This record gives sequence, structure tokens and C-alpha cells, in this order.
Amino acid sequence: MPDHSIQVTEVGARRGARWLWEAFDLFRRKPLAWIGLCSGWLVISLGLMLVPFIGGVIANFLQPVFFASFAITAFRQVAGEPVMMGDLFSGFRRNVRSLINLGAIMLMAQIVIFLLMWILGLPMAPPDDQSFTMKDYVQSLKGKEWILIFGFLLTVAVKGVLWFAPPLLAFHDLSLSQAIRWSVFATISNLGTMIVYALLIGIAVLAGLMTWGLAFFVVIPVMVISTFVGYREVFESGRTPLSSGVE
Repeated sequence: MPDHSIQVTEVGARRGARWLWEAFDLFRRKPLAWIGLCSGWLVISLGLMLVPFIGGVIANFLQPVFFASFAITAFRQVAGEPVMMGDLFSGFRRNVRSLINLGAIMLMAQIVIFLLMWILGLPMAPPDDQSFTMKDYVQSLKGKEWILIFGFLLTVAVKGVLWFAPPLLAFHDLSLSQAIRWSVFATISNLGTMIVYALLIGIAVLAGLMTWGLAFFVVIPVMVISTFVGYREVFESGRTPLSSGVE
């Protein structure tokens, strides 16, 4: 049954930074457990992508399921329960079909964005030219950098409006279309907060790259935990999430 009790809270833009700080606070209490969970997620996702033909598709379909798992795990940690490796699969027990369909929608959106970039003139590497190098490709991009920026912004916009959908599907008896509508509405209602949050995530990713990837042991767990932190404040302010229960 649809959950008609959902309400969206509008929060100040500075809360985008607070989401990351609160996520870091949860991470520092159980750092090894969260690093283990995120490592397991990345190993599974990268392993699937190595499977010819369908592996990459399956990996993309499962991403919302894993993010639902992270949200459920964070909720359980806040409730005083232990964080365990098995929690990585908790999303597979909550609205899994809708979560997989959400992954399919996100993949199709990414394909459409890529096709649009190609139509706008994004150069493609010749498939049969062995001598074509990355340097040649970079050279062919000159004057067309705006296409990459355009595609990046479109991708951020799509992921942004669907950002709340995995925890909504995990914590409420919603259909996929309902979860998407609520996510879009919440994102638009908190646009300033989402922009601040996205900018700080970008800075954190750059910090990870500048430290030869070492900072990613903190950045990635904080990022996935912040999905729950943001959801909790926007949708569950003053209420207890998981009104439908979690197995």
C-alpha cells in the first residue's frame, strides 16, 4: 500500500555540509565495518563489469539496491545495532524489483545522455585504428569541451533528482513511480542544499585523487552514509523511519 504519511521538509543550504559531517560521525564510530561494506560493494560491482556483454548492465541495475542497503545499515547503526558485512545485502529484502528497475532507468538515462553528446559532436575513437591514442583523442576534443561539461551536468541532474529514491523504496511501501516523484519533489524543494552537498562531494573526490586514492577509504563510506542522513532529515524529520518495518 502507498505510504501517505510521507512529508518533505525544506532545509537550509548549509545543511548539505552538515549531512556529510553527520555521515562522517557515523563512519568514525565503525570505520572498519563501513570500509569493509564499501569494499565489498566495489569488488562486486567491478567484478560484474568484467563479465562480458551483460556484466556491466547487471552492475548498473544493482546500484540502487546497494544504496538501499547502505541506508538500512546506517539506520540500524543509529538504532544501536551492529554493522555487519551481511548488511550489504539488506536492500535485496526490501522492494528489490523496484530498486532494480530504478537502476535500469538510470542506465537508460545515461545512455540517452551519451547519445545526445554524440549528436552534439562528441568525437569517438576509431574502433579499428590501433594507432589512435589517448593523446589523439584529447586533441580531437579541442573546442568541444563544452559537450563534456554539458553531459556531466546532465548526469549530475539525473542522479540528483533520483538521489532520494533508493532509501524511499527501502523504507516505504511505494511504487517506483511514487518514489521517483517524491525524490524529484524533495530535490527541487531543497535545491540549494543539494547543490552545496554536490559541490562538497566533488571537492572530496578531488581530495581522494590528490592523495593517490587513500582518502577514498573515508570519502566513499561518508558519501554512502550521507544518503541516509539526507533522507532522514528531509523525509523523516521528527519521525522514525522504516514505518513499514525492516526484516
